Amino acid sequence: MDHDVPNGSLTLNPAQRALVEDLLSRCTFPAAGTAVRCAVSGGPDSMALVALAVAAGCAVTAVHVDHGLREGSAGEAAVVRAAAQRFGAAYESTRVEVGDGPNLEARARAARHEALGPTALLGHTADDQAETVLWFLMRGTGPTGLAGIDPERRPILGLRRAETVALCAALDLDTVDDPSNEDPRFTRNRIRRELLPLMADIAQRDVVPLLANAARLQRELLDEVGPLGDHLDPTDARALAAAGRTVAIAALHRWWCETTGLAYTPDARATERMLEVARGEAPRHDVVAGWSLHRRDQRLRLEPPGRGWRRLDGRS
Repeated sequence: MDHDVPNGSLTLNPAQRALVEDLLSRCTFPAAGTAVRCAVSGGPDSMALVALAVAAGCAVTAVHVDHGLREGSAGEAAVVRAAAQRFGAAYESTRVEVGDGPNLEARARAARHEALGPTALLGHTADDQAETVLWFLMRGTGPTGLAGIDPERRPILGLRRAETVALCAALDLDTVDDPSNEDPRFTRNRIRRELLPLMADIAQRDVVPLLANAARLQRELLDEVGPLGDHLDPTDARALAAAGRTVAIAALHRWWCETTGLAYTPDARATERMLEVARGEAPRHDVVAGWSLHRRDQRLRLEPPGRGWRRLDGRS
């Protein structure tokens, strides 16, 4: 793991400052002086995240995670380090290994979130939100999926991707192009490149704000309903089996996100498998991204990919 201490500064001309102030008015960064870790891949969204976090007065550490999945990853880390030094942010890099198994994208995401930890800020935008809602719909999602990306730890969720690109251009920032973002084998890429433009053409309007707003309204509803399951211990199989289906699912999904660090919940089929384990109809089931749910002595446990047992409440 590499570390750098801050040795740069964020200097803006009047035009740049006006742009930054406009963008910050739609962001949700913590108070000035707050220490934050920003996940920075080198793409425009994450580079805008670290620049805006510095402009917001946060004490920023830019964290780069190298999955080692493609050539040129060392060059990507150098781009992030240079930006961190320029903006007066600390820099940290770490390399992770992605285990074998299906769904490489999900496994890489899980490894990245584990390396970043539960408090790192992430550079998702409104465009990511729209893509996520559609992706969940295509997976047969339930109410949680319709709420899309949780805005917590995502301070630039109110910005558009075009705005992060424009900010990087205005600041003359080098950015990294991830070739996997153009790979049609990934459903999300086809949603971005094919489905969203088609929907906009049919609707004769930009549908990204509509989808992002729908996700916000659904999350507000979940925030009202979610506390109904707060009394449930999600490791107690009997309590889950005895609870109402909606409440049990809400409890499982909430702890799933807290435990795995993933921004998405299991789809309808995977959720049903989790309920089967809770009801005692199966001793274990694979869930998603290499995680599996197990039942032993009326207690539920989540097993991470390639790791030992880990309970949902964090105790071993």
